[in-house]
Amino acid sequence: MKIKILGICAIAAVAGALSSFAVGGGKMKISSSAFQEGGNIPSKFTCDGTDANPPLRFEGAPAEAKSLILIVDDPDAPGGLFTHWLVWNMDPKTTEIAEGSAPKGTQGRNDFGKSGYGGPCPPSGTHRYNFKIFALDRELDLPAGSNRKQLDAAMKNHIIAQGQLMGRYSRKK
Repeated sequence: MKIKILGICAIAAVAGALSSFAVGGGKMKISSSAFQEGGNIPSKFTCDGTDANPPLRFEGAPAEAKSLILIVDDPDAPGGLFTHWLVWNMDPKTTEIAEGSAPKGTQGRNDFGKSGYGGPCPPSGTHRYNFKIFALDRELDLPAGSNRKQLDAAMKNHIIAQGQLMGRYSRKK
């Protein structure tokens, strides 16, 4: 019973945190030709391969969107949420990012301490990787190299639509 209550509380906390960002409830779709929702991310897109970003496709940005944000993170990291990629001020008409390419926009500093994509590299077990797209009602006045905390604060109350794609990865021993 205690575990069930804790699980419900955890789900409510995550839902509350996500909804605190949103102004509008618009839905976007993010997909990849490299893996399906909930599927395994091919090793070529990880630290065990070329560490290139997978191809991504976006649909459903509202006409009133002024910019897009892409965030890739790992909620299963031992130290808590680990950010793999931050890009903001992407043109709202952007519909795809090719494999191994950086989109036009402002790159932030990931939790590897670098700008750009850093692929999955879990220390143990299978981790989930969330590829999130957000449409905003404005461009952000945030310098390149800013971190996740700074981006989260800047985008708060400006999200008009969002979508998510989740993939999994575990390293071969």
